[in-house]
Amino acid sequence: MRVARAADPGSIPPNRYRLQCRPPRPTPRSKDCMTPASDAASGPAAVPSERKAVCVIAWPAAHSRSPLIHNYWIKQHGLNAEYRREAVPPERFADFVAHLREHGYVGANVTVPHKLPALALTAPDERARAVGAANTLWYEGDTLRSTNTDVEGFLANLDSATPGWDRGLESAVVLGAGGGARATVYALLTRDVRRIYVINRTVERAEELRKQFGARIFPSAWEEITGLLGGAGLLVNTTTLGMVNEPPLEVNLRCPPSLVVADLVYVPLVTPLLATARERGLRTADGLGMLLHQAVRGFELWFGIRPEVTAELRALVEADLGVTPPPPAEHRHKAKPAVKVKKPRRNKKGGSGFSG
Repeated sequence: MRVARAADPGSIPPNRYRLQCRPPRPTPRSKDCMTPASDAASGPAAVPSERKAVCVIAWPAAHSRSPLIHNYWIKQHGLNAEYRREAVPPERFADFVAHLREHGYVGANVTVPHKLPALALTAPDERARAVGAANTLWYEGDTLRSTNTDVEGFLANLDSATPGWDRGLESAVVLGAGGGARATVYALLTRDVRRIYVINRTVERAEELRKQFGARIFPSAWEEITGLLGGAGLLVNTTTLGMVNEPPLEVNLRCPPSLVVADLVYVPLVTPLLATARERGLRTADGLGMLLHQAVRGFELWFGIRPEVTAELRALVEADLGVTPPPPAEHRHKAKPAVKVKKPRRNKKGGSGFSG
């Protein structure tokens, strides 16, 4: 396998992102697909030569919902293909990726803890370089390319759940300064948001984003959230606060009624932040929508078909997550009074709407 040297990154595009790679459409076949899991310790399971195979590479990999999503689309389009899990420890990741095609794969998703190493082992596009992580791999000839679909997943989810959210948007508040925040900030810059306030437990990490993305980024302290929300049109949580087994993200939503609230956490589906926002009549976008939308481009790169995120697919994943239908409106709790912001504690657990 030959990995080409990627071109120097250009400036962040001023307009919305458009797909740049459309592989030829394959001839559909009618076989259903299976989803066997494998472990790199014993080598990947054999894949019939007539089938196209794709996988998610993670450590661990059992939690990934990507096989559920992609195999749904594979069956829907009648493709002779399968999508599998590959549990690959960090010390074996470079070798596995170097021989991805020999393992029988035409591409892969990459998630924790491999997103950063994947960037150095492939030929990344401008988006992956800007975000600093890759989550989708595919071949162009003998060159293994990579991109980051979290950016368009974030935007497509907001477009679907809260249409017109970016119309006249001047100011946004982003909580967190990790990989999720980088993808979110890059996405907002492509929609021409003029002021992006990045709030983090340590302001120094937020300042790193200003150095990378420029003067439209304003590093801010955690105590400034309430004041900044008064003039913001969008609030995005990219931290793990609110996830199952983590402290809730408690924010005083003293804000205009036009504020849109997005949370990248999808377990639970309705986080304390989203519940509070909905009780106040604010429009919201959850992390599951982003998880579904970020999967679209990878499928298109591998199979030449652009799939749709449907209500049926969402219900399938919700059922797998154990989500129950919401109670009738008359049985819901009344809005609780706003509470003060609490600083997050450091943790490294996953479970947000990024690929996985």
